[in-house]
Amino acid sequence: MSLSIELNQGHISPLGANVVDSGVNFAVYAPFAKQLYVCLFDASGHTEVLKLAMNNNEGGIWSLYISPLAPGTLYGYRAEGDYQPKKGLFFNSQKLLIDPYAKDLFGEFTWSERHYGQMPIGTFSAVNNAIDMPKSKVTELQPYKGKKPAHDWSKTVIYECHIKGATARHPSIPSQLQGTYMGLSHASFIEHLRKLGVTTLELLPVHSFISEQFLTAKGLQNYWGYNSLNFFTPHKDYLVNGEVAEFQQMVTKLHEADIEVILDVVYNHTAEAGSDGPILSWRGLNNLGYYRSINNNPEVYINDTGCGNTLNIDDPYTLKMVLDSLRYWVEVMGVDGFRFDLATILGRTPHGFSQTHSFLQAINQDPVLSQVKLIAEPWDIGPGGYQLGAFPAPWREWNDKYRDVVRRFWQGEGNMLPELAKRLHGSFDLFEHNLRGPLNSINFITSHDGFTLTDLVSYEQKHNEANGEQNRDGHSANYSFNCGFEGFTDDVEITKLRLQQQKNLLLTLLLSKGVPMLSAGSEMGHSQGGNNNAYCQNNRTSWLAWKDSQRQHSLTRFIDDVLSIRKEHNVFKHSVFLHDSDNRFCVDWYSEESKAMEESDWHDGSKQFLMYSLRDLQAKTALLIILNASKVKVKCQLPVSNRLSTWSLAISSVDQAMIKSTDEFEVAAQSSWVFTANLEDECHG
Repeated sequence: MSLSIELNQGHISPLGANVVDSGVNFAVYAPFAKQLYVCLFDASGHTEVLKLAMNNNEGGIWSLYISPLAPGTLYGYRAEGDYQPKKGLFFNSQKLLIDPYAKDLFGEFTWSERHYGQMPIGTFSAVNNAIDMPKSKVTELQPYKGKKPAHDWSKTVIYECHIKGATARHPSIPSQLQGTYMGLSHASFIEHLRKLGVTTLELLPVHSFISEQFLTAKGLQNYWGYNSLNFFTPHKDYLVNGEVAEFQQMVTKLHEADIEVILDVVYNHTAEAGSDGPILSWRGLNNLGYYRSINNNPEVYINDTGCGNTLNIDDPYTLKMVLDSLRYWVEVMGVDGFRFDLATILGRTPHGFSQTHSFLQAINQDPVLSQVKLIAEPWDIGPGGYQLGAFPAPWREWNDKYRDVVRRFWQGEGNMLPELAKRLHGSFDLFEHNLRGPLNSINFITSHDGFTLTDLVSYEQKHNEANGEQNRDGHSANYSFNCGFEGFTDDVEITKLRLQQQKNLLLTLLLSKGVPMLSAGSEMGHSQGGNNNAYCQNNRTSWLAWKDSQRQHSLTRFIDDVLSIRKEHNVFKHSVFLHDSDNRFCVDWYSEESKAMEESDWHDGSKQFLMYSLRDLQAKTALLIILNASKVKVKCQLPVSNRLSTWSLAISSVDQAMIKSTDEFEVAAQSSWVFTANLEDECHG
């Protein structure tokens, strides 16, 4: 690095480190600091070469332009000011701070006492933490230029997966690419996705993250990634050659295969934890702005996330940072949308959740962000935090009521038919009130959080001992069932029933109105050994076990077959709720005797059988779906009409299912069936 440099005031926009001509413009927001410094490091990241004072500008933005300076330069910030935690001020110039707008990071983060402002507690720490901190790195990526698939929601099928876990054990992917961005875009994995019928990948967090100190103390790691260190930098453990452009390359290859990329993003909290946590970035620059705290007691954080801190999205510059980050991932990295972790946080005001929060309004009017896929996890642990159905259009929402009702039905619980019918047909009770439709519901049975599909039918109790919390962590209300034995068994009948139940759950999911989401491994019998909170299991517990036989797993073929049926029928594609006045689609509900369901049938708590038809009058096609969660066979008559051709069996969860006559047959216990027919003329059901 040349020491013969020129300095000038610099510009206040854009924030971060940006290459301008032969130099770099640094700009950072720190309104209550007394002085900001840019610290430049040598190529190893170990030696601080220069410490340069920045210039204060109106609005609390500090800037400095340094020339000559090139991409690849390593840097960090130091902030001088008052260190008064009781007033919410955490300035400590001995703490090297990551640029909140850093587009790349260099070096590893190491936990140590050096990161804390007070160590021991109550004693100001004047220890430099730079040796244990990654350095921000000046980078200059060009905007994404590839063509994006832009799948309509009516055609979207989501596959939720972890970058590493998806390919870490894939035998057809070169070992150096396994568990990386490039591994995820390898032809073998893409072929698998296309074979399934997936249109959209939803990736667990890829923003740079670190493991919590309590995990590293136990020899564990934060595997899922919900502990952000920076909102602009791809997590570097998933790189092959350390170049963040590899993320762009992954997106390009997936787009070329007509597969979208959605990121699971964590803008609700950061890795700085509670007010007694480390000083890594935001806290050392503008603690009062970036984090929510108790009124008149800024030392105490509001913890609506359960992670120690809550991002203060009400602050204009916090809001700006989040929006800038989102646009960066769309415009530069090329992604197609986002799933927002604990999204209720992003709509919170001091008075609670609001559909008109500035964040939601800003997204809606943004010319870039309003055009991408937006999915909310519509809850947090704060007061009034459960907001399923409350987000405005065009947001989609994870529908956990769908998940639980379908699980409870196939578990064999009674009194489920009325609510099950609502969930199968898009949850109008949740979404219609604010002018949204069935495609606003993201339907899922399993996700990264909880049992895998195989474990859902193999365990009735969680088994999280490996997490080191005496099995106290993770959900206890799983609505799971073990089919007669807890855990792995070589019993042929139990194994057969478990496979059948997985097919039942998948058929229900993929033929429900709404947008279906599959969790990675559902198609190959992936088990976590009953661990329903594998967030810290960066090992074979979480990594998919690819085998030649599993690439042709019966569940893989089953998913493909059911999705083919879904794609052929428009009854799953309409974007508004349809009622009796609709003149194109008919929905009819039948008893076992093929008579119209009556009020007494709906409220018979002993009934665990549901049969209904979906008819498209324009396409002149009909589907008949039968779900039998009972542990006994049910004699059933298929509905007949002079408007219908003969019903043909399309698929069933029962292996080698055959019927001799559609007039009457026995529906096997705990099974699901789909029939198709043509319509001869108009119906009036």
